[in-house]
Amino acid sequence: QVQLVESGGGLVQAGGSLRLSCTASGRTFSGYLMGWFRQAPGKEREFVAAITWSGGSTYYADSVKGRFTISRDNAKNTVNLQMSSLKPEDTAVYYCAGRDSWRSEYNDWGQGTQVTVSS
Repeated sequence: QVQLVESGGGLVQAGGSLRLSCTASGRTFSGYLMGWFRQAPGKEREFVAAITWSGGSTYYADSVKGRFTISRDNAKNTVNLQMSSLKPEDTAVYYCAGRDSWRSEYNDWGQGTQVTVSS
């Protein structure tokens, strides 16, 4: 069974930076696409960023383009989300997610980590 464990959340002032990490375990991850989603209070969960197994392709929500960078280290089964120029509207619980590339939906989820950006 796949386990995704996030770390790195916390409280930061607007304009600051945070780095989230997610470590995966439980299977072979070749061909495994990984991503980040977030859910703010009272809102639906939304896509933030994703990266293919090779790292050759990355995808971002328009709201975070130019501020967030997703990367992965396959030797460590880890995906990272470097967040810069944070805004109060980035406040949310951030979830790591994964799926095989042939799937249309993410089927593996972490427990989430809180990110709070103060104004």
